[in-house]
Amino acid sequence: MPFSSATGPSKESLWSSRPTCREMESKVSEGGLNVTLTIRLLMHGKEVGSIIGKKGETVKKMREESGARINISEGNCPERIVTITGPTDAIFKAFAMIAYKFEEDITNSMSNSTATSKPPVTLRLVVPASQCGSLIGKGGSKIKEIRESTGAQVQVAGDMLPNSTERAVTISGTPDAIIQCVKQICVVMLESPPKGATIPYRPKPASTPVIFAGGQAYTIQGQYAIPHPDLTKLHQLAMQQTPFTPLGQTTPAFPGLDASPPASTHELTIPNDLIGCIIGRQGTKINEIRQMSGAQIKIANATEGSSERQITITGTPANISLAQYLINARLTSEVTGMGAL
Repeated sequence: MPFSSATGPSKESLWSSRPTCREMESKVSEGGLNVTLTIRLLMHGKEVGSIIGKKGETVKKMREESGARINISEGNCPERIVTITGPTDAIFKAFAMIAYKFEEDITNSMSNSTATSKPPVTLRLVVPASQCGSLIGKGGSKIKEIRESTGAQVQVAGDMLPNSTERAVTISGTPDAIIQCVKQICVVMLESPPKGATIPYRPKPASTPVIFAGGQAYTIQGQYAIPHPDLTKLHQLAMQQTPFTPLGQTTPAFPGLDASPPASTHELTIPNDLIGCIIGRQGTKINEIRQMSGAQIKIANATEGSSERQITITGTPANISLAQYLINARLTSEVTGMGAL
């Protein structure tokens, strides 16, 4: 159960006295309430990598210093579930460490980018839909109160996550605002336990890997490479197009050293209102394009006053050509209303 509560010596003592929300909040904040909570977070692969750290050092340190149990779901999924369990004070320590780690990542990534405004830290909780009503409150009163008192942005998704009875609750702001916000959300969760059975959200594995060899496309299924005629046609079409080697080439071509084509970079400009169809829901489409083309694709952050976004494609001329073909196919299907490729 995503938000479970179990108390120390006497379970009845907590609920029979039914402390007021304010009393409960101070007890939870001070860690004086002997409650064990389980909170689930939804993270992308890159975020999970940051939490795990090299050889698992970061997550090991977080477990030791917070005293909370931190489990990360298995699998080669684009999304993973991070489950944090422990007494309230241990959970808040673990949350603080995660929030500050993400802020550190943002600071580091900004040193390599031209962006001037610092994006907020963002965490996504996974909450049973039956508890979301209490979190929103009558006419949105509770969520408004949480936003105003913590300074964090809180959004409850309208739809349930696929094949589950859970919704994503997105919190963004400074690490301190996020920690205060999580404390208040925990109070609401303790006061309004889930109703009925909860079907937990389980992220689906990433789409099947694709490899190109000898002009043929294959999908990997277990230990076998299965020929894929549709992708082969796409690959051959892309190979027939003129390679974009001269454009912004970063590595000079050395005659005679042609064992592997030099990596080059190509830039595209895409209107803001079409960028979503290239990225896809939670990055699914852009990940597919990266996987199928073998190119590195970076999408620049939106800049104020600009109606366009820069896309940088890096790889061999064949990689770049295929990536461009796939991006153009996505744009064409969006503009002509043909739907997804």
